[in-house]
Amino acid sequence: MIKSILLTLILSISSVVSAQTLQDPEQIVSEVEQFLLNQTSSYPGTASVYVTAPAIRNQIQCEHLQPFLPSGSRLRSRMSVAVRCQSPQAWTVHAQAELSIVGFYYISNRSIQVGEIISLDDMIPREGDLLRIAPNSITDPSLAIGYITTQRINTGSPIKSNALRDPQSIQRGQAVRTIARGVGFTATGEGQALQSGAPGAQIQVRASSGQIITGTVLDNQTVQILM
Repeated sequence: MIKSILLTLILSISSVVSAQTLQDPEQIVSEVEQFLLNQTSSYPGTASVYVTAPAIRNQIQCEHLQPFLPSGSRLRSRMSVAVRCQSPQAWTVHAQAELSIVGFYYISNRSIQVGEIISLDDMIPREGDLLRIAPNSITDPSLAIGYITTQRINTGSPIKSNALRDPQSIQRGQAVRTIARGVGFTATGEGQALQSGAPGAQIQVRASSGQIITGTVLDNQTVQILM
């Protein structure tokens, strides 16, 4: 008796689903392609995208598809893009995509040691896939000239942003000058940086009194605290 009721219920649900239009997978492909092309608009290169149509089982045709990347994800040569629907029925599917961005990046024409300052003469442009061959590589020389290396860069290796630091940045452990500003007063002091940070970043500083305060990096020696 119970099996008969369950079978009837399953058949009833199946008939309801079949009576409605299922989601067109090609529409998902189109939405994901456009989404990824929009995501690549800030890259200095030519993007191409190929998306594999996802399997559609019981997903009802959506009124508004919303492609998105999981929190913390970044663009990769091969990746999965989630697509969410809220109405008329909530569901989520994932589409597999292949992505390339062909553009110019810069490599080192000599061996550069830690702590050296990068100049234009140290860089040579190369063309390639910015996601596969040269992720995080410098594509604009102005973002490297005058910067200080934090890692050794071998001859012919891409110059990457995570191997450089702003010459105006503060390094963890260094002595800094603090400027406290409030309504009608300014006070200066000294302290030790507990975090590294470039200009504009918020870092913690241990003041000479031992108190830990948070301020904004102004340059490679100064942290401002607003009272």
